Amino acid sequence: MRIAVCGIATECSTFSPLLAGRADFRILTGDNLLKNGRLPNLEPDEEWLPILVARALPGGSVESDFFDELVAKIDRGLASVGPIDAVYLDLHGAMNVHGRDDAEGALAAAIRHRVGPDTIIGASMDLHGNITEELVQNIDVLTGYRTAPHVDVEETRECAMHLIRRCRAEGRPHKALVPIPVALPGEKTSTEWAPGDRLWNSLEEFDARPGIWDTSLFVGYAWADEPRNGAVSVVFGSDPEAAGKAAEEIAQLYFDARQEFQFGADAMEIDEAVSSALNFDRSPVILSDSGDNPTAGGAGDTTDVLRALLAAGAQNTLVAGLADEAAFLLCREGESVSLSLGGKLDPVHSSSLEVEARVLRTFEETAVLQIDGITLILTQRRRPFHHRSDFTDLGLGPEDYKVISVKIGYLVPELKAMAHHNILVLSPGAVDQRLQKRPYSRIKRPMFPWDLEFSWKPQAFIAKPLPAGT
Repeated sequence: MRIAVCGIATECSTFSPLLAGRADFRILTGDNLLKNGRLPNLEPDEEWLPILVARALPGGSVESDFFDELVAKIDRGLASVGPIDAVYLDLHGAMNVHGRDDAEGALAAAIRHRVGPDTIIGASMDLHGNITEELVQNIDVLTGYRTAPHVDVEETRECAMHLIRRCRAEGRPHKALVPIPVALPGEKTSTEWAPGDRLWNSLEEFDARPGIWDTSLFVGYAWADEPRNGAVSVVFGSDPEAAGKAAEEIAQLYFDARQEFQFGADAMEIDEAVSSALNFDRSPVILSDSGDNPTAGGAGDTTDVLRALLAAGAQNTLVAGLADEAAFLLCREGESVSLSLGGKLDPVHSSSLEVEARVLRTFEETAVLQIDGITLILTQRRRPFHHRSDFTDLGLGPEDYKVISVKIGYLVPELKAMAHHNILVLSPGAVDQRLQKRPYSRIKRPMFPWDLEFSWKPQAFIAKPLPAGT
């Protein structure tokens, strides 16, 4: 089986003033894609045909011209490799192209147009993807993560390849999709606590039903002001009635649990969070600066939490990190610097902070500063701090600090292992957890949590397998 691999994967907040372009994406092609593309394992009689996979740190919408350029490159690449049996599509699912809706659906349609109806198309996706009928109609199988934080990435990719092989061996499945009028942030829908753990674990029971191949439950991406925003259940199977029934039951379970979803940590406004952290009797306490989480689409340069920590006289506190290229370059000029920090990438949600700082050390794209009792990691480019090595590589021991402020939402496993206590800060930014405060105008209504009480009955959209040769 000759399998082309391609895709564009990112997550885009339509509330971010940033636009993502060529400089923001890592583009893998050829042997580089085969070596670094995190591809599933192949069987002996299978061959990868590397086309192009582009990935970017979540942020604002993708520039439309750049998206068109990537799609054109994928199209040319598919045309150049000759007859293929399948396409493995590497997606996130929450990409927004500036001025357009449903980027993944458009990409899948373009690929289907190129390869024709006989080629199998299978995709693996993040459970925070926003899924549409157009996407489901143009692919044959897709499957999503079942964990958040995402610890099943490799298993999901292997599952997608298993489904592609099954299509070839048994024929293509029927496809059932149910949009669910619930839009919630990932910080409330983690699979590590109720009701998320219960809901995603229940998918195994649906998978075991006769006529069912695979089930997925997508939370959706809450900070996209577009009509496809919301949760979705998707089921693939040889029996269309069984697939539709399962999709409706999964959707109903999610809808019925909508009031149960909650933050997995104490959630507080900034001043309360800072006071609580500074007075906690064990350390370190991790503050999640959730409104500016760069791995959800935040700019990574809001200053509100740093400003509050300085105002409270915080000592022995680490702030990781803040992206500001101009300030970073100034740090290379001397040991003591006057800086206007942050508020440049996202001036909509924050403002710059004037500080006097001592430069402790600099690295290629990072500087470690001391501002009163606060150690600040300043970066030239937007980036997350999720692993212990992100700190130790800079000569910092996370356990040495009383308080650590990180631009993140729910804690990933390594950060969670460090923390004696975690507080989710309800901070401003492009991914503010307080959804009702955001200026949504294009989502479908009614939609929870904007609308609290309304009746709803799940109704599956069922797409038949594409007939060969059409």
